[in-house]
Amino acid sequence: MAEILYRRVLLKLSGEALAGEAGFGIDFSVIDRLTEEIKKVHQMGASIGLVLGGGNIMRGSVASQQGMDRVSADYMGMLATVINALAVQDILERKNIDTRVMTAIRMEELAEPYIRRRAQRHLEKGRVVLFAAGTGNPYFSTDTAAVLRALEIEADVLIKATNVDGIYTSDPRKDPTAEFISELAYQEAIVRDLEVMDANAFGLCKKNGLPIVVMNVNKKGAIARVVEGERVGTLVR
Repeated sequence: MAEILYRRVLLKLSGEALAGEAGFGIDFSVIDRLTEEIKKVHQMGASIGLVLGGGNIMRGSVASQQGMDRVSADYMGMLATVINALAVQDILERKNIDTRVMTAIRMEELAEPYIRRRAQRHLEKGRVVLFAAGTGNPYFSTDTAAVLRALEIEADVLIKATNVDGIYTSDPRKDPTAEFISELAYQEAIVRDLEVMDANAFGLCKKNGLPIVVMNVNKKGAIARVVEGERVGTLVR
């Protein structure tokens, strides 16, 4: 078993990360690559929980801006995360990794209902647990769900996987003058309104002392390097 700094991790994967270059839907070649990264971390001996976004299929906040009822739109977004979780589960199990999908909205034909102690037991048995349907409540983002689940399973770190190398002063894909930030405090992230996670999520991390690593999921081996304790991306603490 490899020497690792973080024994239990919560990995937050955005829906956009699963869409690949198409920007919409599910790119199974992308999921295949991402699950190889997860498999590597699993083989290192780390316990892994995943929270998946649903923006590649349905983003509730955007739909509500276009006139849809916000509550209905958010529930549609939660269902999108279940679709993503089932896709990732299928590829992981093809790689001989035991998994469980747990949902905040009951749908027993597809997945187990989320029960904290049962989730912890799955992790103790070496299963990768995929948490779907956000918090089960409208008006809360999957970032907030990721922090909540990380705290509930007593994760050592929350890894937010993005398509950029970490946190910048502005969006580096739009602003060539954007500066990379290697480390910052929770309060600074909130005050500067750095749009990597919402204020609710940062606030929960601050209150409970949960470190966040924001890193580029497209770089091979990056997740494993974070788990080993190497400085990758941006550390928020």
